[in-house]
Amino acid sequence: MAKAVKKQALGRGLSALLKDPENDIKSADDKNADKVVGNIIELELDSIEVNPFQPRTSFNEEALQQLATSIKELGVIQPITVRKLDFNKYQLVSGERRYRASKLLGLKTVPAYIRIANDNESLTMALVENIQRQDLDPIEVALSYQRLIDEIQLTQEQLSDRVGKKRSTIANYLRLLKLDPIIQTGMRDGFISMGHGRALINIDDTQVQLEIYEKVLSNGLSVRDTENLVRALNSDEKIKTPIGKKSGTPEYIKDGLKDFAEYFGAKIDVKVSSRGSGKLIIPFASEEDFKRLKKLISSEN
Repeated sequence: MAKAVKKQALGRGLSALLKDPENDIKSADDKNADKVVGNIIELELDSIEVNPFQPRTSFNEEALQQLATSIKELGVIQPITVRKLDFNKYQLVSGERRYRASKLLGLKTVPAYIRIANDNESLTMALVENIQRQDLDPIEVALSYQRLIDEIQLTQEQLSDRVGKKRSTIANYLRLLKLDPIIQTGMRDGFISMGHGRALINIDDTQVQLEIYEKVLSNGLSVRDTENLVRALNSDEKIKTPIGKKSGTPEYIKDGLKDFAEYFGAKIDVKVSSRGSGKLIIPFASEEDFKRLKKLISSEN
C-alpha cells in the first residue's frame, strides 16, 4: 500500500513564506495572508506549543501509540489547526493527539491549518472543536461547557447554538459538576457512567452521595438500580408504615429500615405485633427487579 505522505508535502512553499521576516503575517489583512490562512501548510513541530485552553487533560498512552503507528503508515490524514502567535510561533487549537503522536514518531513537521485568532476566539475554537470531535468523558465535556459560559460569557441558549446541542443536554452535563469531586473522578476514570452520575445528583448531601457511590462500586449496581436506590432515599425519609398501622414503631426498627431501604433500593414496609415480633415486606416491580433482590440476598451467603 502506498503511504499517504504526499499530502504532507502540500504547502512546503508556503512554509518558506512564513519563515521570511519580511512576510510576517499578523492579521487577515496583511500581504500574502490569503495564501496562508485556511490553507494546509507544513509546520515544524518545534514551532508549535500546546494550547492552555485544551479541555482534554489526560491522554491514553496506548491509544497515542496506536495513532502513531497509523501515522507512520498513512501519514497525518487530517491536518491539525493552529493559531499564529508571533513570527514562526504557533499554538494548537485542535489536534493535540495528532501533534503528540507525530512527536512520538520523531517527525519534524506536521500538516496544519493556520488561523489568526485572539485568546477568546482560540478558547472558543478549541473547546467547541474538541467537544464535537473528541471522545471526551462527561466531566471534560461539562468543564468545557462551563468555561464557555464563564470565560466567553455565553448563555446556555447561545452555547446551545454554538455547539449544536439541546439546552437540556447542556444543562444535564453542567449538573454533573455539582457532584462530589471523588465521584467526578470516578466518572472520568470510567468506574461509573453519566447515567449513574445523573442519578447521584439528586442527592443533596455529598456525604450520602459518596455512600451511595461506594455501594454502586462494591455491588456493581446498574444505572436503574442506582436510580431506585436514590428514589427510595428521597421519598420522605422514604420509609412509611402501612395504612392502619399504629404509630410508635420502635426506634431500632426505624433505624434498621433505613439500612434495608438503602441496601435493597426499595421502600421496605414493616408490621410489628404488640409482642415485638413482626415481618418485613420487600416490594418488587418486575421479574427483573425480583432477580435483582435475589442477587443481593444471595451475595450475602
